[in-house]
This record gives sequence, structure tokens and C-alpha cells, in this order.
Amino acid sequence: MYIKDSKMKIIVVIGARPQFIKHAPFEFASRDKFEMITIHTGQHYDANMSKVFFDQLKIKKPDYLLTTGGGNHGEQTGKMLQEIEPIVLNEKPDYMLVYGDTNSTLAGALVASKLHIPVIHVEAGLRSYNKSMPEEINRILTDHMSDLLFTSTKQGVLNLQNEGVKENVHLVDDIMGDSVKLAQKLLENEPIETDYPYYYVTIHRPYNTDNKLRMVKILDILNNLKFKVIFPIHPRTRSLCKEFALDLSIYQNIDFIEPASYIDNIQFIKNSVHAITDSGGLQKEAYILQIPCITIRSETEWVETLSGGWNVLCFEDLNEIPRLLDRQLGEHIDELYGKGNSAGQIIDLITRHYEMISKNDPNI
Repeated sequence: MYIKDSKMKIIVVIGARPQFIKHAPFEFASRDKFEMITIHTGQHYDANMSKVFFDQLKIKKPDYLLTTGGGNHGEQTGKMLQEIEPIVLNEKPDYMLVYGDTNSTLAGALVASKLHIPVIHVEAGLRSYNKSMPEEINRILTDHMSDLLFTSTKQGVLNLQNEGVKENVHLVDDIMGDSVKLAQKLLENEPIETDYPYYYVTIHRPYNTDNKLRMVKILDILNNLKFKVIFPIHPRTRSLCKEFALDLSIYQNIDFIEPASYIDNIQFIKNSVHAITDSGGLQKEAYILQIPCITIRSETEWVETLSGGWNVLCFEDLNEIPRLLDRQLGEHIDELYGKGNSAGQIIDLITRHYEMISKNDPNI
């Protein structure tokens, strides 16, 4: 057993767009509270999907930048395990913190768990109950390896309890609420403006993009909506369109743009008349910003957003989309995901846990 300084050290593993967004408020709130080492796995390595978030959100450069992006899930996760483990052995952290449900999340948690380092999972307890989604597998496994679990919904707590995970589960404000609040502070002096109403659309999940007929069906419906569509197209989706020999220029009602930075994304959502997505995070961002959303999925982890019709699911019958855009909305719960102080709550609870275990370990 090694003897270490009394100051707590936490390694944070990030690698994908949603994690950069969630990490920013946590990093700001944790300054001077403990030593934090960041590992960027390189899961999202495109400049528009990675570097721009560090620049705009003003978070520090990662202490370690890996090159594990690309490849199938097993190959990618395996690379991450190989590269993260020696870093953890060298740094000897008190905790490993991971966000969400990506391959980076699972790899970080698995390395730490094998080395008997406590795992902190931010955004624990989410369940879509669709195990065909790799994210579902990642989040279940991570939760069952974690020592401190932070969930932002009562349903998340119940999900964990139903799986026998009951200790050190904490209900806190939602970290994405912190992120939206931060983004609004960082907005440029002049917001993105259009001289027309528009729908804001993000589609990237394999079950919507990997089948040419379904992809064409979605694009045809979007192209015939009554308002313009702004569609930041994911690199993978654009690549598939080329593979399918789709001429995107024929869709005159759709403005295909490059992937949006987080700041721009928040502005695009906020100024839209409606969001249409298959993303997990955008559903919640839209709800926080009081913008109605259609989710092109058969399920959602964020079941709370369905209240009042602010978010609706549409998967089997895509022809329903135009009708759903005109639906009546019910009550909006302004603080459904808290008041935007998740990072502070999480840091306080980690500090308490560290103090508790320190009393029982003479080497800390």
C-alpha cells in the first residue's frame, strides 16, 4: 500500500461530445477542491465533435489524450482498457469518475473496478430497457461496478433499487441543467438568428440511418414540413448518405450544416419552433429550454420529458411526425431537473465519502 498526500485525487474519463458538455460545469465547480486528472479517450476525435467543445466551454486540455477512436465496439473498448490502465497505475487516484453511457464510460469504470479504485458514475440509473442499444449495456454494467452513483431522477433511483443497487445512490440536480446554464452565460453577444421559423433536427442512431429506405423516408418527411429544417449532420450520417448515393441537394427544405458546437447547439434549440431528434441529450436540453420535441425512437431514458407532451416518441409510423408537430402541450415543470447546481452537490457528496473512508484507512 502506497502512502499519498492527503489531497484527494480523481481521474475523470471523457471521450464523447455529451461527456465534454457534462464535464465543463464539474471542472469549474471542482477547482481548488481536489486534484483532477482528465483522460480523453479520443472516442470522438473529429475537431467538430471534440476540440471545439474544449475551446468554447473553456475547459482545460486533457492531461492524457488517447487515440482509441474508430473501430467496432469491442475493438474500441479494448484499446481504451489497454491505454487507461497504465495511466491509472501510475497516477494512483482515489476515485475514477465517469459520465453517462459511452464506451469510454465502461472502459474507465472497468479499469478502476479491476484495480479496486472506487468508481463514481454521474448520470447513473438511466434505463431505456432496450438492450439492442450499446449505451444500455454500458450504463447497466457501469452502475453495477460503481461505488458512488449520482442520478438526476427519482425513476433512476427506482431503476437501481430494482436491480439491487441501493447503497451510495444519490438523487441530485441534473448535470446537463448545469451545462445549459453555463452555455447561456457563454453565448456570444449576438445569438444565431434566422429570418424564418425552423425545426431543429439531429438524427444519427443506426436504427434510423443504417437502412437506406428508412433514411430516405425520414428525409422525405422533413423535406415536406411546413417550416424550414436545420439539420447538423453527424459525420457518420453524412458518410452513410454518400454510401447510399443520396443527393442531399434535392432536399430543398433542409439546410444540412456541419455538426454544431455546444454553444451553437443550445442557441439552435432555443430559437427553434420544435426539435426532432434521436439523441438522448437533446431531448432533455429541449425540455429545459421549453422547446417541444419529437424523439424518433421507440423508448426514452428521460421518461419525465414525456409529461405534458413536451416530448413524444415516434418510431414505427413516421408519417405521424407532421401531426405531432401541431399537438397541444400541457404543463411544463420548470425545475424538473433541478436548479442547475448538480456539480456542487456531487462534489460535496464525494468529499463526504472521501472523509468517511479516510477515517478507516490509515494510509490516506
